[in-house]
This record gives sequence, C-alpha cells and structure tokens, in this order.
Amino acid sequence: MNAIGWFDIFVEDLDRAVSFYETVLARKLEPIGDPTGETRMMSFPAEMSAYGAGGALTKSPHAGPGAGGTIVYFNAEDCAIEEARVAGAGGQVIRPKFSIGEYGWVSLCQDTEGNLFGISSMT
Repeated sequence: MNAIGWFDIFVEDLDRAVSFYETVLARKLEPIGDPTGETRMMSFPAEMSAYGAGGALTKSPHAGPGAGGTIVYFNAEDCAIEEARVAGAGGQVIRPKFSIGEYGWVSLCQDTEGNLFGISSMT
C-alpha cells in the first residue's frame, strides 16, 4: 500500500489555480463531485489502481492555501520543462532544477495561490 492515497491542494480562486496547473503540467483537470456540496474540486488525471496518489485542487470553507510543511511533488520526464512554464502561468520558481543525487532532479515552485509544490524527474 502507498503511504499517500489522496491529496488536496487548497485554493482561493479555483479557476485561476486550474489555469495555472493545466498550463504548467500540460494536462487537463477534471471536475469531481462533492456529496456534501461544500467544496468545488478539480481532479488531476489519475489511475486510482496504479502506483502513486491521485488528488485535486479544492476550494473549501474548511482549509485554505499557503506555504507550509507539506509539499506535493508532480512527476515529469524533465522537471525543467514544467519549471519553464511556471512564471508565464503566474507562479514563481523558488529553487530552479537541482540534483537530488541518485533520486534524480527537483524544481521547487509556488503556485498562484501561494502553495509551494515540487516537480520531480529522473533527468
């Protein structure tokens, strides 16, 4: 069993955040329902039976965005490609692509909502 089963990235402006992540990751997010009707969510593409975790951008009255102690890392072929899209999409590169030794490479960025996130690749 994987340690992470799901993640939420909390946002203030869901449309702005969706545009940012779709631009940077070059992937379409999909709406998912909330049975409580309290949140609006846009899911990252995921095969729930495959290795790794699915997750969503979430607009909720119960939590908000901001840099903190948790960072979600998105997988990429070469994190420099996605990193190059961050500023143009309204975000900020905090630490450009750097080596993490035998584990590959990482870029640390901030999204339009103030959330810190990483992009990870082996090249």
